[in-house]
Amino acid sequence: MSSSSAAPQPSPIAEASPLSLCAREPRVPADRLVAEMVPPPRFDSVRFGTYIPDPGQPSQSEAVQVLESFAAGLGGAHASGSGKPRRGLLGFGRAKAPKTPAGPRGVYLDGGYGVGKTHLLASLWHATPAEPSLKAFGTFVELTNLVGALGFQQTVQTLSGHRLLCIDEFELDDPGDTVLVSTLLGKLVDAGVALAATSNTLPGKLGEGRFAAADFLREIQGLSAHFRALRIDGEDYRHRGLPEAPAPFSDDQVTRAAYATEGASLDDFPRLLDHLAKVHPSRYGALTDDLKAVCLTGVEPVPDQSTALRLVVLADRLYDREVPVLASGLPFDRLFSEEMLNGGYRKKYFRAISRLTALARDARGLVTG
Repeated sequence: MSSSSAAPQPSPIAEASPLSLCAREPRVPADRLVAEMVPPPRFDSVRFGTYIPDPGQPSQSEAVQVLESFAAGLGGAHASGSGKPRRGLLGFGRAKAPKTPAGPRGVYLDGGYGVGKTHLLASLWHATPAEPSLKAFGTFVELTNLVGALGFQQTVQTLSGHRLLCIDEFELDDPGDTVLVSTLLGKLVDAGVALAATSNTLPGKLGEGRFAAADFLREIQGLSAHFRALRIDGEDYRHRGLPEAPAPFSDDQVTRAAYATEGASLDDFPRLLDHLAKVHPSRYGALTDDLKAVCLTGVEPVPDQSTALRLVVLADRLYDREVPVLASGLPFDRLFSEEMLNGGYRKKYFRAISRLTALARDARGLVTG
């Protein structure tokens, strides 16, 4: 969905040359990676009260009521009986199993595209009566990147004291990552952490894009008993008259806009793709720090799947931070080959196209002539 905030206004002429993503190689400490596991700026202000249920879809109102009760039940002491899970000698070793609370300690928001699952998941995070440092929110990719940056055991230790972990877009298309995260969640459940998740559907499923509860509960295997599935019916808001994607601008227009816009970056697209291979995806958020706009020249098809998946992560971080993207070259719907769009990761690629297109619409005001 396109950002509701206005695009940055170009100044007559920037005081300095544009920034460059390719010149940035951020080093992000572990505590920042964890501290940034909060709802993205796009969902800073969402609450249950700002979610407007469709009167024709009673499941939406029911989901809000259930989630409000779930959030209220997460107040007070940690499920292990204290503010933190109990561990062995010197704080190491397996956390002792907490007392089993009444009802499932996890909720799964089960619905099609565009029914507001992320809105509700972020609202749950905001409504949970605990300090921000005791609850975490991130996409499945961000969680796997956290494990890659910290290591499995350190991630378990870091998140075990939390009241709530929200995982948006739990990805069922990579068996290895699914097993990794399922194992991690098992450790966290043992430590008393409550869970909430949304997911995509498995590739090749009949009616994909609709409901994925059966796939999700099967893939997470032993964790299924910890989740209550909340079905959320509704129309995809992204099909409600969105304008067509704007045509790309010329190299000269993009360059002029970059120089005229304070806080904008300017990079050659192929060079940026090469640079992304040198930066761990967990640092892509830091890569975009303080950017007001991203300007790209020479957009062309992405050459391979590894590069494409890195671009998907960058697109997600830019979209989360509502950073407009102005580009020349090919339109964003021609980034990925037909083979990619028909393969197992197609949902990621279509999401990236949708999000980059929305950010391109936001950037149109940067070009003045």
